[in-house]
Amino acid sequence: MARRGKKKGRPISGWLVLDKPVGMGSTEAVSKIKWLFQAEKAGHAGTLDPLASGMLPIALGEATKTVPYVQDGAKVYRFTVAWGEERSTDDLEGPATKSSDRLPAESEVLALLSKYTGVIMQTPPQFSAIKIAGERAYDLARDGETIDIPPREVEIGRLDLVEHMADRTIFEVECGKGTYVRSLARDMGRDLGCFGHIAELRRVEVEPFTQEDFVTLAELEAARFGEQSEEGSQTADAPIDFGAIDALLVETAAALECLPQVAISDDAATKIRLGNPVIIRGRDAPVEAEEACATARGKLVAIGAIEQGMFKPKRVFIG
Repeated sequence: MARRGKKKGRPISGWLVLDKPVGMGSTEAVSKIKWLFQAEKAGHAGTLDPLASGMLPIALGEATKTVPYVQDGAKVYRFTVAWGEERSTDDLEGPATKSSDRLPAESEVLALLSKYTGVIMQTPPQFSAIKIAGERAYDLARDGETIDIPPREVEIGRLDLVEHMADRTIFEVECGKGTYVRSLARDMGRDLGCFGHIAELRRVEVEPFTQEDFVTLAELEAARFGEQSEEGSQTADAPIDFGAIDALLVETAAALECLPQVAISDDAATKIRLGNPVIIRGRDAPVEAEEACATARGKLVAIGAIEQGMFKPKRVFIG
């Protein structure tokens, strides 16, 4: 029987809220963070295009179990639409496919915002990660195919005009999972009869994280290597002090603020970590909940369901 290899990396857990720079892909960013922390495991909550900057929440270790809760959270984007051209990718990466000399007035743009607020039907871009017959749309589009992507329902909490200029407009949008900002630019341009594409895109919030949680690559490298923020700044034999970089992590439990919180005793935590249900005590303890998280001494113990006053663990976290 083959022996299991020892896991590589540290069993570090938590969320790193990266301020991703333009030009870096999401997978590349996760690899970089995993290497900087020497973490056993890492993953991100929501892809951010290479041409976009801003918030990319990256989960390390046990925090990867909470990724779905962050992926489902509301997101806020600040973006600039350049009027006069529609592009194959709906952003600066692709060539222009349609053009117009017409430029919209601010009043025209403002009058359009209500159409894109609330629950709307939206067709994803041709260059997107949507799967068509088992293949990614962007792979088919790169091969020159025109794909028939069905529209789908998305939710826009708000769409605000921040600044209007002659040939471009800056917006801020709060939206739900699955919304494509590039599609917003394309569709608004078509409605205005002038065409449009994304000239700049920055994600500034992913619920529950805010801009106050942002950490840049420069800050991470300085924390990891000191003033000489390069891999070669430490000798191979020297022990690595991860204290400074670990301090930049957000607690795993922060991703679960959307769930009912249940405080339990140390004894109950031990039982739950063994997979056993426990009775929830306390005057304000919920009797029923499809999902809740249990904590002991402020540390996350498990996600589970509460049925008739009993917490039944579904996903347990290492203490």
